[in-house]
Amino acid sequence: MQQYNLQRVWDFLTELSVNNNKPWFDAHKAQYQEALADFRLFVETFISGLSKFDTDICNLSVADCTYRIYRDIRFSHDKTPYKTHMGVYVCHQGKKSGYAGYYIHIEPCSECMIVSGLYMPTPTDLKSVREEIMLNGENFDKLIQNCQGFQLDWSTALKRIPNGWNTEDRFSEYYRLKEYNLIQPLSKEQILSENFLDFALAECKKTTPLNQLLNRCVSYGRENF
Repeated sequence: MQQYNLQRVWDFLTELSVNNNKPWFDAHKAQYQEALADFRLFVETFISGLSKFDTDICNLSVADCTYRIYRDIRFSHDKTPYKTHMGVYVCHQGKKSGYAGYYIHIEPCSECMIVSGLYMPTPTDLKSVREEIMLNGENFDKLIQNCQGFQLDWSTALKRIPNGWNTEDRFSEYYRLKEYNLIQPLSKEQILSENFLDFALAECKKTTPLNQLLNRCVSYGRENF
């Protein structure tokens, strides 16, 4: 397989962040195409690597897991036309399925990270996960604790436990979460290192048991609620 070069991705996004306009982008279209080709090669190998330990990942294309660089500015106050990051989200049935998965975010002038978990679940999906916590909270907590190097994201959590859920349950604090995402920040040095892919796969593998549990919850909720 052809080798990718994430340095070209990093350099292009760095320049784009200070030249976020159509004339500059058009003049540097060739640089963008090179960076995009490198990123797609990385994504291809990332998907392949994940599929070796997560059986939910199968028959996914690069397009199933990546996003356009063009921003939808129709209803936004920010009229800059391009995203200044590249991201890949690999999950069962692809990025639009609503299943838990693995995300890598590369944004040189802001933040870079690995994220694993369930992003913006529907009310049905969320109810199913909370029921799992109610019934098997100790196992749920253990799976999170096993993901060393990651932090559970509480930034969107409710201030108090939602109505209908018992505040006296041992793991009731997890009911406050509206998403179940584990986050690990990445440095420039990590992303541009020769072993970044191996590192990312090893870190994602730690979270696979949790993702598989979350996906069973999602499937159960869709079938029964």
